[in-house]
Amino acid sequence: MKKFSELIEKQDDVLKGRFKIAKSDDDRTLAFGWASVSMRAGGEVIEDWQKDIVEPEELENAAYEFVELYREGGEMHERGGAAVLIESVVFTEEKMQAIGIPAGTLPVGWWIGFKVLDDDVWEKVKDGTYSMFSIEGEAERITV
Repeated sequence: MKKFSELIEKQDDVLKGRFKIAKSDDDRTLAFGWASVSMRAGGEVIEDWQKDIVEPEELENAAYEFVELYREGGEMHERGGAAVLIESVVFTEEKMQAIGIPAGTLPVGWWIGFKVLDDDVWEKVKDGTYSMFSIEGEAERITV
């Protein structure tokens, strides 16, 4: 399996988003949280820090590609091998309805979990230095 960092080309205009780590397990060095959210639980479309909107279908496709091809977590977009993906689900309105989650309960977004393999990185998760996930990707910007 190739590392994610080996398959991407870093560019100055790479878009990034940050979401807080919602749950962690110190004994197993596991961290969970939202990788990206397209819409709040009430249906409001979210603009990220760069004023971009990620449509739910695009987020879902990006998540599937990440899980299929990469699964690696890095440290600050600079080096790979710090963690490995152990959980991933994209909550769409259709999926939430199918599994009985009432509308308006969860946002439309991508929930992830990582097993942190690097002791120094885990210490930074525990002490709050790394308190959120930051995704990296490329997209074609379209004016709405």
